[in-house]
Formats: sequence, structure tokens, C-alpha cells
Amino acid sequence: MEWVLADALLSQSRDPRVLLGALCRGEVSAERVETLCFLLQRLEDEEARGGGGGAGALPEAAREVAAGYLVPLLRGLRGGPAGGADDPGPAARQRRRVLRAAGAALRSCARLAGGPQLAAALAEEALCDLLNAGPAPGLEGAAEAAVEVLAAVGPCLRPREDAPLLERVARAALALALGGDKAGPSPDAAALVAGRLLPALGRCGGAALRVVWGGLVAPGVSEEPGRVGSQLLILSALAEKLLPEPGADSVPAAREAGLDARRCWRFWSAVQAGLAWSEDALTRKRARYLLQRAVEVSAELGTDCACAPGEGPGPSLFWWSEKKKDELLKFWENYILIMETLEGNQIHVIKPVLPKLNSLFEYAVSEENGCWLFHPSWHLCIYKRMFESENKILTKEGVTHFLELYETRILPFSPEISEFIIGPLMDALSESSLYSRSPGQLIGSVSPLGLKLQKFLVTYISFLPEEIKSSFLLKFIQRMTSRHWCAVPILFLSKALANIPRCKALGIEGLLALRDVLQCTMITHQILLRGAAQCYLLQATMNLVDVEKVSLSDISTFLMSVRQEESLGRGTSLWMELCDWLRINESYFKQSSTCSSIGLHETSLNAYVRNLVQEYIRSPACEDEVFTLLQNCIMSTTESISEFILRRLTMNELSTVSDLDRCHLYLMVLTELINLHLNVGWKRGNPIWRVISPLKNASIRHLQEMDHGQEPTLGRQMQRAASMAALAMVCEVLSQKPELQPDSLDAGPPEMFISSLQLNQTLQKPHTEGESSFFEESSSSQGWGKIVAQYIHDQWVCLSFLLRKCDTLTPASGGEVPVAVRTLQSALEALTVLPSEQVLPVLHCMKILVPKLLTTSESLCIESFDMAWKIIASLSNTQLIFWSNFKAFVQFVFDPKVLTIAAKIKGQAYFKIKEIMYRIIEMSAIKTGVFNILISYCCRSWVVSASNVSLSIAKNYSELVLEACIFGTVFRRDQRLIQDVQTFIENLGHECAANVVIENTKREDHYVRICAVKFLCLLDGSNMSHKLFMEDLAIKLLDKDELVSKSRTRYYVNSQQHRVKNRIWQILLVLFPKFDQNFLNKIIDKIFQAGFINNQASIKYFIEWIIILILHKFPQFLPKFWNCFSYGEENLKTSICTFLSVLSHLDIITENILEKKRILKQALIIVLQWCFNHNFSIRLYALVALKKIWSVCKGLRIEELEALTSVIESSLSQVENMHGAGSAKKSWQRIQEHFFFTAFHPLKDYCLETVFYILPRLSGLIEDEWIAIGKFTRFTDIPLDAGFQWCLSTTQLCELKPGDWSQQDVGSNSGEADNQSEWTDVQKKIIPWKNHVPDLDLELVFQDRAAKLGKSISRLIVVASLIDKPTNLGGLCRTCEVFGAAALVMGNLQCVRDKQFQHLSVSAEQWLPLVEVKPPQLIDYLQQKKAEGYTIVGVEQTAKSLDLTRYCFPEKSLLLLGNEREGIPANLIQQLDVCVEIPQQGIIRSLNVHVSGALLIWEYTRQQLLKQGCSTA
Repeated sequence: MEWVLADALLSQSRDPRVLLGALCRGEVSAERVETLCFLLQRLEDEEARGGGGGAGALPEAAREVAAGYLVPLLRGLRGGPAGGADDPGPAARQRRRVLRAAGAALRSCARLAGGPQLAAALAEEALCDLLNAGPAPGLEGAAEAAVEVLAAVGPCLRPREDAPLLERVARAALALALGGDKAGPSPDAAALVAGRLLPALGRCGGAALRVVWGGLVAPGVSEEPGRVGSQLLILSALAEKLLPEPGADSVPAAREAGLDARRCWRFWSAVQAGLAWSEDALTRKRARYLLQRAVEVSAELGTDCACAPGEGPGPSLFWWSEKKKDELLKFWENYILIMETLEGNQIHVIKPVLPKLNSLFEYAVSEENGCWLFHPSWHLCIYKRMFESENKILTKEGVTHFLELYETRILPFSPEISEFIIGPLMDALSESSLYSRSPGQLIGSVSPLGLKLQKFLVTYISFLPEEIKSSFLLKFIQRMTSRHWCAVPILFLSKALANIPRCKALGIEGLLALRDVLQCTMITHQILLRGAAQCYLLQATMNLVDVEKVSLSDISTFLMSVRQEESLGRGTSLWMELCDWLRINESYFKQSSTCSSIGLHETSLNAYVRNLVQEYIRSPACEDEVFTLLQNCIMSTTESISEFILRRLTMNELSTVSDLDRCHLYLMVLTELINLHLNVGWKRGNPIWRVISPLKNASIRHLQEMDHGQEPTLGRQMQRAASMAALAMVCEVLSQKPELQPDSLDAGPPEMFISSLQLNQTLQKPHTEGESSFFEESSSSQGWGKIVAQYIHDQWVCLSFLLRKCDTLTPASGGEVPVAVRTLQSALEALTVLPSEQVLPVLHCMKILVPKLLTTSESLCIESFDMAWKIIASLSNTQLIFWSNFKAFVQFVFDPKVLTIAAKIKGQAYFKIKEIMYRIIEMSAIKTGVFNILISYCCRSWVVSASNVSLSIAKNYSELVLEACIFGTVFRRDQRLIQDVQTFIENLGHECAANVVIENTKREDHYVRICAVKFLCLLDGSNMSHKLFMEDLAIKLLDKDELVSKSRTRYYVNSQQHRVKNRIWQILLVLFPKFDQNFLNKIIDKIFQAGFINNQASIKYFIEWIIILILHKFPQFLPKFWNCFSYGEENLKTSICTFLSVLSHLDIITENILEKKRILKQALIIVLQWCFNHNFSIRLYALVALKKIWSVCKGLRIEELEALTSVIESSLSQVENMHGAGSAKKSWQRIQEHFFFTAFHPLKDYCLETVFYILPRLSGLIEDEWIAIGKFTRFTDIPLDAGFQWCLSTTQLCELKPGDWSQQDVGSNSGEADNQSEWTDVQKKIIPWKNHVPDLDLELVFQDRAAKLGKSISRLIVVASLIDKPTNLGGLCRTCEVFGAAALVMGNLQCVRDKQFQHLSVSAEQWLPLVEVKPPQLIDYLQQKKAEGYTIVGVEQTAKSLDLTRYCFPEKSLLLLGNEREGIPANLIQQLDVCVEIPQQGIIRSLNVHVSGALLIWEYTRQQLLKQGCSTA
């Protein structure tokens, strides 16, 4: 078209000046400039052919156009906006068209001008513009115009004469493309320069190309991540110039420059950086292109080639040998295939390709000498890409594959692999989710990845050269200190280190790094995981430290970082191992200087020994020579030590702030001495008691002294603070050890002083004149406020002792009430003054005060509840002090006296307590263990005597027990992982010292329900108060079940709704033995009604079980049970299987009934009716029940039923002996082997183990819901009920494994009808007297419905069971209806009620047949459809996928769509007849699943329409 336009113009006039002048006049537009360009190019073409007219006029005309029109035009465009590359506006797009056309016109003018002068002048001017613009973040107008000019006139420059100019242009262009700052270039700058200017310069000769190449491979360019993308962009644009080709004449510039990128190791470093480190998919694609192009060039050239050595030893990054051409091609083909496949990010696509990665290692290592043939960094690029994947499954697969490298092969040592382990591998290992259990592993099993990590590290260390081992381990441990690790990764890394065989690898630096790991990386971790990690790190220290390079002081400093209360407990196996290690190596430690090598003074060893002595003293007495020696030594010096402490505390020797710290140390020593003497046996006249009384009296005297109006001095105030602390210590000791209180103490001065004490009295800040360095000392401690807070805290400790000991503040008469009120008000004031860690004694006092005031001062008590709760809520993230304060809070608010009074008056306090109760339950969802403390305390207080009074209290707060019965959050994956790993550590037992040292806090959610269950088991059904409580709870549980059933929240397997309902029926089963007939008569209808509800399998089992138990114990309810079979068809189709399952245990139900004939006859009549049903599942359950009931009838030889013998026997025989291997026969076999109909015995299996562990496990409930019987026995807060059956009795149910048959709701599986055609002959066999073909056939139903709707229908079935999002399902539903699909198969039909689904479907679900097939049922469903002649088509990208445009769909096609994230699972890919993929041209390799489905549905429809048209013609 352009040539036609140019010829038309030339036909008007042959004078170029006239034509060009005409085009140069008028308003500037893209069309005008493009027309000018076309005309110049036409003139240039004619000139080249020698047909141009006016030989002298044309060059002159070209110069005039360039100088008079194009150059001014380009100058005018300099100031315009460049526009973004991603989305330029209309003005920017128009401007860019003008620039491109003007540049091309300039190139033609330069060629027509007849000499190089014009091109050189234009290039110089454009270069100046480019240099003035500089490498800016975005391209300004001048720079963009300059690039266009240079790209146009560059090829017109002379390679030799203009070489300096070309080199300057090349340097400026490269600087703009790579960017001058560290942030790198802007995308539009790099794209324009690389796409237009640099390729043009590549054609200008070797000088410019050498400059560009030199800049690209200069040191440091590829090391900057921000520039790798631009570097690869330029390299890919110049690939044809930088890589030689057969017949090098085609690339004269490359030949002249002598360039071959294959021989430069920096080129390959850039390619590897793009492959492995780039986050941009386009950059990675360019890197793959360069690699593939280099391999192709090498194969075509057929000459040997080797890259120059790079940094470090090892093979070349790239080499080629014609002798090994086939092996090399195979290696690189597999390599590029793997890298391309990884872009898909879908594990089921990538996993089949991973075996090729193993073959890469086979190619990479020489069989002759065991050396690397290919540089290992290529393999590491693959792992790096896998580690960086957004798909965590792929990341885990990559980490696992890398950790398995050394299991089956021995790889040569490579520094790159060591660096990769310490770098990217450890970064990947920091992801906690990688350590989750594999499917099928039980809770508490070791993490597969953790075990592989352990094996890998041990194997890799054993292969390392001795001279490398120390530095590698040091870097490995130092990397562990470089970030804050989560608890699970640091645990398994520490465990792996601990299993490395003993070697002298670490010196003082390694010991310091291990200490840093202990101190810096585990501060906030869960206590058990933290303790276990400490144990492993200590074992690693003993295994890896070279004792000759560290001193004993260094070791003691390290041991100070190991927390004795979490890991290094006395008497544990770890303790003994450490003692042995120290004893064996005692003489080998390096002699230390005056200061430790780590920078701590030698006294750290003394501090450590002091801690050990303190630990020995605190330990219980045992047959231990060291303990006995220490005990005797200390007890012999008790008198002198105690007298020294008394003198220091009472004789005004404490005069500075630092002395206050010594005071607390003295009081701690005195407390330990008292405990030691109590353990041995307290005797009258004990030397310590001779100290306590004077200490107590002196403290009171100091506190009563007045200042007489004088300013208090520092020494005076320090003595008061010390005296209050001493008095508080005495009160605490006497409170905890009542045997220490002498008779004379009953009415002594301490009580009188404490009762007269002015609460919250502060210490006035002392006058500093004459007191040296007070401010220096106060700054070195923690300030005067800390001292005052401790002083107030000690006051409340004393008051707490007095309130517990005496009844001074009890409001015996009206006049004493104000005293208690004032005290409680002071307590509220103290809560606002004291820091959170010091409010504990205030809460203890409030616990005693509130019950006395709740009746008369309810508002004040409510205020105290609120104030205390605010403090507790603010502490929820403070691990160290939260739990002790929270326990005190629970004991205060939920004290039995408080609960009794609040329930009695039913005022605001009663509702405030319930409000706090629900807030605690809400908090427990984010802080595990909170509800445990509440329910445990309440149940213990209610069950102390299990009296009528305590249970009447409990009835007022039965919501607490109800919530406990159904409590349990749905853990996030990270929370579940923490629970799993904690269970794994606990299962190690004494093998891990942390289990011995750390007390099991029983904070798991399970213990809430365990506490409630054990409490309920202790209740006595014959006690009226107990009976009423249990009945009230049962009614509330049934109401809760009904409420959950009516909830509109999505209800699916293992959802929160499923779990709550499951827990409800577990508790009802526990309570059942204590129900009498009268109460069951009230609730039996609700229980039967629950059977009609659409429930998950586990809940069905519990409902069926409790109905069986009720009918067995009370046969009077059988008539109501028979009525359940008389409901309408709509009600029964979703529930009849529940009642048929109950009938299958009719032998248990009738066990105690003498007259069984009538019941058996009734059961047979009902069951035989349901054998006629068209529904597949109902028939199965009816057959099982028929078989069971008939066996009972045969055993009893009932004559009245002999008439049915031939019919029933014939039916059962034909079902047992049915022919074929279809899913119907398999289903019949599976349901007969199902545990509920075989091993399960409703009476013998009635125990907690079956209810809470075995049945949830067998019914496919998630492991979070399995409660092992051992947890019931370990929970000792509530005693065991000796009369309750706890463990499994006689059956072998616990040995069974979950079967592949799962009881399903028939209503939720309407896709069952799809099995009808296969069961047509079976139905004839089971009903021989009614030989007819069922009329409910899926295809007929679809066609009949379509006919009624007046539309045509295809034979295409779309299966979307794997799709989760309602929006995608709604869109697919609409697409299927529009194109007349036969059916849309979904995983859950409930989603059609979702608003997002309905918004996209626009009522299409009302006109399209919908079928429900859950994902676990898909294999059977697909196999059935294959048998019916359907071709199973999968939409997936695999190695053998067919292009959609080339695939011909059969008429009976079933289209299987994958999940939004994971695609089609590998087990379903095996069921496909063909995989079809949609051809793509872009970078992103996947479409939305609805879009993909719509494209294939339309392609199927289009092909069928064409076929119909041809047949009609």
C-alpha cells in the first residue's frame, strides 16, 4: 500500500523538490510524516536502481528536507511527554508514530544526500541531546528523539572514519540502557535502546560492537540484580551479532570485532543470574533464549569451544566438543525443558519432568575420574527457581529433591554447592510450612523434610574435605544467627547439627555463633520447641567444638545461655552427657587468660557455679553425694548466714540504690534456707526462726519511724524499701508454710501494723544534696519509679497475707463495710499505678474482698472485674507474666463464692461474669490455653464434693460447660504444624531433656473438652441436682446442633460447623447412660429429626449409634422409629440411609426383647420396600440391612417368614454373584466390609476411646479431632471416674484402618444417578419379581428436560468438581447453559446459593442439569463415564498435550477442568484419554479456569455445529 501511495505521488510530478516541498508544508501529523517517509524510501529505491531523475536535484532536495523540515520537527518534539511504555496515552502514541516516521525519513535523507557529512552531523547533534538527557529514570522527550535519530542515521556512518563517533554513541546508549544508578534503568529506556539503537549500532562495524560488548561484560554489571534484566535484554537483542553462525560472512561486524559470547564466562554468569535470580518471567525467557541459541550455534558450527575460566576452580561454565555432541545436546535439551516447565508453576506438570533432573547429574559427573563435566552452578539454577516458586508445594519438592542428592550418588566437592547450601537452601528451609507431615502420617510423626535434612547434613559433612569442614560449619551456624527463625525450622536445623558425628570443627568463633543462636533467635518461640532446640544445640556443641581451642570459661559462658528451666535440667540424660563430656575433656581445655575470649569476665564461671548450687538446693532430695555434701555444708552455716543477713537488713547498712538489689538477693537466700530446712524437717528453736522474728520486728519499726518534717534522705528511704520487702518476704513464707507460724503470732504487732497500713503509700523521692552519685546509681538501676512500684507491691503482699490469715475486714456488722469498700477502692487504684507484672498480690486481695461486697457494692465489684480484665487483655502478648496473672484473675472472678452470690441476685455482676467468660473463650481462639485454665478451675471447684450446692451453681453457668464441650478452633496451617511438632517432641519422651524439665502445661485445645468430659463422667445420674444439670446441658446441645444445621455458613468436611456438630454428638453419647426414659421421651423427636438432616459421615455414625443404644435400652421407642420411614420422599431421600444403618444392627436392638417376630417382620417389610428404590446408595444400604436382618430371622427360624425365603435368598445370591467388574460390584463389596457393619459393636465398643479417637479416625475426620485415651489419663486436674468404661474392651475396632467407603448423603450426591445404566441389570437381579428397566436414566432425564425447555442439547459433560471459587463456577454454569451442555458436574451443589455464584450465573442453574460429584468420587465417576462411551478430555499443559486447534472432539466428550491453583491432580491425569492445551503467545502461561473452560466448550460446540451442517447438506 505504501508503494502504491508513493507511485501515485511520483506520477503527479517527477521533480522531487516539488513533491517533497508539498509534503513538508502544512500541519504536522503522523500520516503526513509517514507519507514523506514512504516517498523518500521510494526515491531511494529508484536511485539504487539507477532510474532516478535529476541526479543533482535529489541530493540537494534530501538535504533541504533534512535540514529544513525533519530536524526542526524533531527539535520541536523534544519537550513533549515521552509517555509510559506500558500504557501510553493517545497523544504519546501519536507522537511516537511521528518520531519513528521522522527517524526513518532522516535515514533516507542521509543516504540520498550523497555523502557522509549529513549523517555525521545529525549523529553528533543527537548524541549531544542524549548526553544532556543522561540516564534518567524515564525517557524525556529529547532523549527519545535522540535515540530515534541515532538509530536512523547510525547505519549511514562509516565504520572506520566515524569509529570515534560510533564508540561515543555506543557508550552513551549502553549507559542509558543499563542505567547510571544502582536502581537500574527504566523499562522503557532499556527497551527502546535495546530494541532500536543497539541493533542498529551492531550493523555499523566492529568498533561500536566492541564497546557495547565490553560494557556488558564489565566487572560488576551482572552482580547488580537491578541490571540483569537490562543486560539480558541487550544481549538477546544482539544475539545474532555476538554469537557466530555458519558462514560468518553474514555477520561482518562480529567477525571484525572477533566476538564470541560463548567464550566469555561473564556472559554465562549473566545468563545464570537471569535463569535463577530474576523475578521477571520475561527476563528468564530471554536467558533461556540465549542459552538455547548458544547451544544451537555450537551444534551447527561443529567446532570445539570452551568458555574462559571464571572465578574459582571447576569446569568451564560452557564448553562444546563435537565428539560428545549427542550427550551435550541431550543434556541441554533436558535442561532447557526443565527450566521452561518450571515457569508453569504447577506441580503435577513439573513432577513428571523431575526425573530428567536426575539424568542431568548423571551427565554432569565423569565416570572415569569422578570430576564435574558441567559446572554445578547450572544445576543450582534449577533448584533456585524451585525454591523461589510461589507454589509452596513446588518449593517443598525442590528442597526435598536437593536434600536427596547424596542418598544415591556421590558428587564431587564444589564450593558453589557449599555456598548454595548456606545461602538459598537455608533461606528456603526457613519456611515453616515445608516441615508439615505427609498425607497419611499420624500426628506426632517426625517431619519427612526434617529427617531428610538431618540425613543430608550428616552425609554432606562426611564428604567434605577436612580443611573445608570447619569453615562450612562455622558459616552454616552463623547463617542461623542472621535472621529471626521460626520455631520449627530452627528446631530441625539444630537437630540436624546435633546428629553430625563428633569432630573437632569449631573453635571460639563457632562457640560464639552457637551462643548467638541461643540468645537471639529463639526468644519468642514456644517454650517446648525452644527447650528442645536448646538441647540439640548443646549436643551439637559437645559434638563439634574442639576443646583445645576454647577455655572452660568460654564453655561456662556458653552454658549460661542454656536455660536450666527449659533444657539443661539436673538428672536428665543431657545433664549426664554434659557432665561426662566436661569430666573427660577437663584437662584438654585451653588455658584462659584474665578475661574470657568472648569478652565476659572470668566471674561468669563463678556465676554459673552459683546457679548450679542454687539448682542443687532446689532439687528434691535424692541419693546424690553432691547434693548431700552441699546440703550439709549449707545447713552447718545456716546460723552465721542468717545472722549476717539480719544485720545487713536491719542495721541501716543499706544506704544506696544498688544496696536495694543486694537486699533482694539476701531475701532470696533466706527463702532458700527456709525451704531447705523445711525439706529436712522443721524443728522448734531453729536458727532461722531466731532471725525471722527480729527481722519482722525491725522491719515494722523502720516503717513506723517518722521523718518529723525533715526531707527524707536516700539512706532512709532505702531502709524503708528494704524493710517493706523483708516484711513481704516473711508474709509470703508464712502464708505458704503455715507450720512456721508460732502461736504467739496470732495477735502480734505485724497484723496490727498491716491492718493500719496506708495502702498505696509511696516513697518520697529523697533529697539529693549531700548524697553522692544518687542519679548515677538510679540510672544504672531502673529509676525511682521502679523502687516505688516494688514498695507498693510489697504492701499488697502483706495485706494479702493478712486477709487470708485473719477475718479482720469481714463485714460482720454494717459499720465495718466501709473498711472493705475502701480497701477494694485502693486495690483499683493500685491496678492503675502498678506495672502489669506486679499486680498479682492485688488480684489475690480482690479475690478475698469481692465476695464480701458483691451483695452491697455490686457496681464497685463490676468495676473491679472490668479493670482486672483490661490488664489481662493487655498482657496477652507477654508470655512471661501473662499466665500467672491470668490464673489469679480466673480465681478472682470465677471464685465459687462470687459465682454463687452473682447467680443468686441475678444482677449486673452475673451478666458481667458471663460477658467475661465469652471474652476469654474468644481470646482462646488466638491464645491457646486460656480457656483451659478457666474450665479446669471451674470444674475442679464444682466437683470438689459434687454436692447439690456446687451443681446448682454450675447450672447457672452451664453455658461454660456447653462451650467447653464443643470448643476447638480450626487451626491455621502454621498452628497445626506447631501442634504436630510439639507432639513429636513429647513423643520423644526422656530422649529429649526438654520433656523432663518443662512441665506439660496442658494448653492444647483438646484438654478443654477432656476436662468437660471428665467432669460430666463424675456426675451421678441418681442425684437430682446432677440429673437436672445433665438434662439441661443435653437440651442445649441439641438446640446448638439444630442452630448449626440451620446456619447458612458453608458446611463441608472438616469445616468448623462439621466439627462442632461432631463434638455435640460425642458429648450426647457420653451423657446417654445417665438419661432415663422420661427425659428421652422429651428429646427423642429431636434425635430422630437430626437423622433427617444432611450430615457428614462422622456425625451420621454418632446419630445412628445413639439411636441404636436408645432402642436397645428402651424398646418402647420402636414405634416412633418405624414412623421415621413414613415421611415423604423428599425428606427421606437425604436421610433414609441413616435409619437403614440402624436397622442393620437390629440384632443388638432386639437383644433384650423376648418376642422378636413382630419386630423382625416389620423390619423386613420396610427394608424390602427400600430395595425397590431407584437410588443407588439407598439400595446398597437396604441390601446390607436386608442381609443382616435375614441372618437373624434364619437363626430364629420364624415360620411366618418362610414365604419370603426364596425371594430374599434369590435376591441376595444374585447380588453376591453379580458379573462384571464395574463400580456397582466394588461398591457392594466395600460397603459389606465397612467397619460400621462388620467390626463395630454398639455395646462392646461403647467407651471414650471409640467416641473420641477410633470413630473419628475411621470416619475420615481430620487428625485435629482425634483425642487419644492417653490424654484423658494424663489430665489429672479432674479425677478419673472408676465406674466409667474408658478403654476399648473386646473388639478389634482400634486395629482397623479407614476404608475407602465413606457414608455419603444421598441428597448431596445426585450424580449417583449417573451409575444407573451400569446398575440396570443389577436392579433386575435384586428385584426378580418386578422385572422392569428403571425409567430414571440420566441421559433420558437430560434430554427430556431439554425438550421441555425447547432447546437443543449436546452430549458434552463439563466436570468442575475441582474448582473452589463460586465466581468461576457461576461463570461456567452460565457458559454451559448458553452452549447447551448436557450437564455441569460440581463438587458441592450448596454453592448455587452463594451470592457470587448467582451474580455470575444469572439464573443459568435453573435451566441446566447440575450433578454433584465430590472430588474423592471423581475416579469412580470418570471410570463409569468411560464405560458409557465418553472420552475424558483434560484441560492441562503436559508434555503430550494436543493443540486445541488440531483436536477433534468426539460427540460424547467429558471435559475435566482443574483446580484454580493446582490444576488437575496427578491421580486424575492418569484417567484422562487426552490432554488438550490452548495455544498461547504471551509470557503468562495460564488462563483463568472459567476462561479455559469456555474456550473448549465453544470449540466443542463449533465442531458439532459444523458436523451437523455437513450431515444436513
